Amino acid sequence: MKTFAIAAALAASVAASPSVAVQKRAITPVTVKGNAFFAGNDRFYIRGVDYQPGGASDAKDPIADKDGCMRDIAKFKELGINTVRIYTVDNSANHDDCMNALADAGIYLALDLNTPKYSLNRADPQISYNKVYLQSIFATVEMFAKYDNTLLFFSANEVINDDKTTNCAPYVKAVTRDIKSYMNARGLRNIPVGYSAADVESNRYEMAAYMNCGPDAARSDFFAFNDYSWCDPSSYTISGWDQKVAKFGNYSIPIFLSEYGCNKNDRKFEEVASLYSTDMTGVYSGGLVYEYSQEDSNYGLVEISGSTVTERSDFGALKSAFAGTKNPTGDGGYKKSGDASECPAKSNTWDVTMSGDELPAVPEGASDLFKKGAGSGPGLKGSGSQESGSSSTNVAGAGDGAVTSGGVVPSSTGGASPSKGAAASVRPLEFSMAPFVCGAVVLVSSLLGGALVL
Repeated sequence: MKTFAIAAALAASVAASPSVAVQKRAITPVTVKGNAFFAGNDRFYIRGVDYQPGGASDAKDPIADKDGCMRDIAKFKELGINTVRIYTVDNSANHDDCMNALADAGIYLALDLNTPKYSLNRADPQISYNKVYLQSIFATVEMFAKYDNTLLFFSANEVINDDKTTNCAPYVKAVTRDIKSYMNARGLRNIPVGYSAADVESNRYEMAAYMNCGPDAARSDFFAFNDYSWCDPSSYTISGWDQKVAKFGNYSIPIFLSEYGCNKNDRKFEEVASLYSTDMTGVYSGGLVYEYSQEDSNYGLVEISGSTVTERSDFGALKSAFAGTKNPTGDGGYKKSGDASECPAKSNTWDVTMSGDELPAVPEGASDLFKKGAGSGPGLKGSGSQESGSSSTNVAGAGDGAVTSGGVVPSSTGGASPSKGAAASVRPLEFSMAPFVCGAVVLVSSLLGGALVL
């Protein structure tokens, strides 16, 4: 990891003299209040696109590419978006130029922390959950916590893609706990962390409940899911979105769509009008359209060829949809408080045998990173971590080994009791982040997310 001298989102750098005052921030960091995001006192709705030029076939870091980043920011501004999601970053590269430029354009980053070599392996999550893995994602946390326009971290993406892989859930949640601890132990800016679920109806609500149950030290700060059920022409009721809003009606942390934009028919993005209406804003906080650049799955808004960007018809349709849809006035009907969810019971669609107050223990030696820091990241060319752990499962209390915002390590009961607060900003700020994928196959599923529903 390269050390950054300043936070990238400052409007101007601090002069060498200590007597010079810090300039006003170029962009306001986003926090969680109740079941919503806020930028200062203003409700924040995610209006964004998923951004990974090259896709799964050429996984690389688009925000380490200054020329490409500057090229695409111009198009982001035309679209009128405020967020981009990046699936893969190189934690050995420098990101100052792009992150500063994004901040100047009023654009935030939603970041997946894992890479193909440094991730959980859904085929054997226990052995892939280890200190080597955590060192890599902690290094990424440390790097991007310094930017005011880092909006959130995805703890994992589409790890669970059917009912049989729900046994990965405790490992996703354990890493969430560990990164919350790392942020607290290192005194980093508290950035919301949560999970991005695949478009799998059978266990979506169980996973949402699971990531929001138990002790605060292990709870998610938001829950996101991919949803391709609205295929134009459609409606709020035909798509079934009304039923999802009803089912999530009492959910106490922010929800948003990490991927949307069905491409079975001509995309008009008529769902945008519903997503940012009061029909949904009491529960949802916007979403991310899949995806910016045209890749094999045929979801692109633009074609990229070198320094040239050519708009496809979808670009104009989304631009018009955003321009014609304003956010609700006021707070959009968000919930200021609420209870933690009840942990789901084992069932045919939820194959998790650990109890709700148990998780895999912090891997041997990993707690040293809380004290000494993660150091330099291995980047995209590192040797990897998926075979670096032990095959023996060590179960502990869900909050065991966690470091809270006050530097307190919870007891075997998980320390804090299940939260009565709605979200991370209601309880002591102890944000986290965790695995992006359970192996390279999950990276492919994430970068080809939309294609999986065809």
